[in-house]
Amino acid sequence: MSKNILIVDDAKFMRSLLKDILSKTGYNIVGEATNGEEAVAMYKELMPDLVTMDITMPGKSGLE
Repeated sequence: MSKNILIVDDAKFMRSLLKDILSKTGYNIVGEATNGEEAVAMYKELMPDLVTMDITMPGKSGLE
């Protein structure tokens, strides 16, 4: 069974890199967010199994 993952990072390059690596290993990327506020809203909507979170982002950080 494929796990659903939400990728959260303000750097497009890093989101693309993670998406590529995780997709090639069989994970299903259900969304990409660029900041903490977007991540919270997408999490509530998508209910992923796992979230990768950048710690330092504008607005709400990954730690918040």
